[in-house]
Amino acid sequence: MQDHYVENFVQSTFDAIRADAGDDFSAHTLVVGGDGRYYNREAIQKIVRLAAGNGFGRVLIGRGGIMSTPAVSAVIRRRGALGGLILSASHNPGGRTADFGIKYNVSAGGPAPESVTEAIYAKSRDLDRFLSLDCEDIDLDTENTHHVGSTEVTIVDPLLDYVALMRELFDFERLRKLPERGFRMCFDALSAVTGPYAHHIFEDCLGFPKGTVVNGTPLEDFGGHHPDPNLEYAKELVERMQRADAPDLGAASDGDGDRNMILGPRSFVSPGDSLAIITEHAAQMIPGYRRGLAGVARSMPTSTAVDRVAEALGVPCYATPTGWKFFGSLMDADKLTICGEESFGTGSNHIREKDGLWAILCWLSVMESTGKGVQEIQSDHWRRFGRSFYRREDYEALPKDAATAMMEALREKLPSLVGTAFAGSHIKDADDFRYVDPIDGHVSEHQGLRVLLEDGSRVVYRLSGTGTEGATLRIYLERYQKEDTERGRDTVVAPLAAAAKELIDLRARCEREHPSVVT
Repeated sequence: MQDHYVENFVQSTFDAIRADAGDDFSAHTLVVGGDGRYYNREAIQKIVRLAAGNGFGRVLIGRGGIMSTPAVSAVIRRRGALGGLILSASHNPGGRTADFGIKYNVSAGGPAPESVTEAIYAKSRDLDRFLSLDCEDIDLDTENTHHVGSTEVTIVDPLLDYVALMRELFDFERLRKLPERGFRMCFDALSAVTGPYAHHIFEDCLGFPKGTVVNGTPLEDFGGHHPDPNLEYAKELVERMQRADAPDLGAASDGDGDRNMILGPRSFVSPGDSLAIITEHAAQMIPGYRRGLAGVARSMPTSTAVDRVAEALGVPCYATPTGWKFFGSLMDADKLTICGEESFGTGSNHIREKDGLWAILCWLSVMESTGKGVQEIQSDHWRRFGRSFYRREDYEALPKDAATAMMEALREKLPSLVGTAFAGSHIKDADDFRYVDPIDGHVSEHQGLRVLLEDGSRVVYRLSGTGTEGATLRIYLERYQKEDTERGRDTVVAPLAAAAKELIDLRARCEREHPSVVT
């Protein structure tokens, strides 16, 4: 770990939010939890000393230092905390190979908005001291209260608030009928933070047999897994769901518990379809949403499947830049109930983070209510709304200058593309996505280049990365079909993919033809 990484980030955060606390933290609570990865415990001991040195009245820490990102959000909201620190490599990475990180969530429970993160950065540039109170390490493994100076440090059950919230949203007694009638599921926690939550919810509360949850013990190295819930990194689960004796539902979550993957026997649910199907059925089949939906949202690159559901339900649908914080402002204004993104994140206004286990409980609720399997539910949805055949192609380590020039060339010719033939259709519109937040008016420019077709299909290009390994180009491909929805995805998307690469002259400009990763 880099010298003083934790102290720098945490002290800068406290300095940035001090004014919000009236320059006095003594009446405020800080929540701390992590996904159990290496350095989790050491970092928490440092955070305790810093919190005490800065005069916090109370610090709540998940037992063992464990608390999923959705659970931290729930605890912040339910206990009226000023905010929370989440230890996960997903954010502000540090450590040996950028495999540790910290982020700050605000009092609403969601990621700090840009105004706060910019203030943290500004404070870090001028930081000249740490306010830390020396003390012995506290016992993180026993639920108890300690006093460090004037700060009360309480080790709490990391499951308590989150499970209580799930019980408020879902009918656990009804879901218990699933295993009673022989329904089987498999949840792969990938040796990460959701294991304890899944053991308790699926096996203890809902009555699924022991062994339903696999890789359920959080490990500092995730047991050698790469804890991403996708077809590439959850291979054991994917292979199991291909077998003749596959369970009715397969699911996985990621390192800190905020993302999810849904599988049926020999079938995969894309994140965009999952969001759309949950939206379609929530008000009828999930108790927490019976009053209806205020609105739905997706990140702009995510498939437009949920847009069609929103139109049928008569509720607003927002397309935002990538980043969960954009959903938070809509939720805080009571404009948004359910939302999601193409990178396997789905959630609702019950917290201010995406929530992997919540999405799985949604699917269990739909399956229990309909009595149908994953593939049948998908097929029913496609018959009603049509299907977005969706694929993302990542081209990694591109020459930065060449990739930047390629995107600029496309940006310049976007207006001239309207009306031209493209992949069996015609281009209806082409633009550089610009988002004006409907709540606070904040403008986000250059969020992706879009090519929109007359038949409802589209291509989105996003370039990121300025490091030594070059740039990453992500091409999002979506081919919409109202009929013939059971065809193979790659067959349907292939002409669109070819046209997308030809449009930017990828091979000639960057000497690349095949993607590094396909999802």
